[in-house]
Amino acid sequence: MSKLHADYYADSMVQIDGAIEWNEPVGEETYRIRIVAPTLAAAVVPGQFVMIRIKGINAPLIGRALAVYDVIADESGSLRCIDLVYLRKGVMTTALANCQVGTEVTVWGPLGNGFSNRPCDRLIMAVGGIGQTPMLLLGQEALGTRTFGVDRASGWASSAEIIYGARRASLLAGVDDFRGAGFDVTLCTDDGSVGEKRLVPDVLAERLSTIEAGTRVRVVTCGPEIMMQKVAQTCEAAGVDCQVSMETPMACGIGICFSCVAKIRQDDGEWDYKRTCVEGPIFDAEKLCWD
Repeated sequence: MSKLHADYYADSMVQIDGAIEWNEPVGEETYRIRIVAPTLAAAVVPGQFVMIRIKGINAPLIGRALAVYDVIADESGSLRCIDLVYLRKGVMTTALANCQVGTEVTVWGPLGNGFSNRPCDRLIMAVGGIGQTPMLLLGQEALGTRTFGVDRASGWASSAEIIYGARRASLLAGVDDFRGAGFDVTLCTDDGSVGEKRLVPDVLAERLSTIEAGTRVRVVTCGPEIMMQKVAQTCEAAGVDCQVSMETPMACGIGICFSCVAKIRQDDGEWDYKRTCVEGPIFDAEKLCWD
């Protein structure tokens, strides 16, 4: 593997034991959890994630990677908590969903490289499944309504919209948050129970075809891999800048175990395995080898 840039190292992460302040369903089998973690809240940038375990429980032994959905300030304006949104699906997330307020969890992060804040006129977030989770922070930063991390620019887009798809209406989570943040919201469901009965890449293709020449467009995508691949192909055909947030399963989150590798195209045209947890999870779409 090629040498990692220093920004990708996990050396700057912190590990904390924080109490759960809120852990409630926000959709079908989907929960939003709030954890007291001021150091993490002050450092995280859009697209980064944390690893989480329930303190004192060794089954499951490994943590779970979850994107940071929101950061919450106290009454004085100081950042105090992080919010994570997760789908109750396996052993870890089922145990997490059963945790009561006051339960302590161990969290380490922030991890990963985060989204680029390359300027554009129009930011389009194309997401499916649980892939909406990193987008609230990103869209707010793009519009300049909030800033995150240290010395990171905001206000780099004139508009932000999200095209959000799920199998059915009950699986959509955070829609009111996105609307409240000033995003244009387009919903898609496989069964037509809400919004358009269409696939996210098809809606994106139509949207891109209507954009005036000279408009600087950026697309970011997260969700099922086949959806992200089609979004990437749509953007390539349209000549549009696209970044992908990979949801590769992780065990350590800090680059030790090599369980989360993805095929990434190198400058010489060949591909190499890169660790999603430290060299990602955000990759420029044209660098990904999907086969």
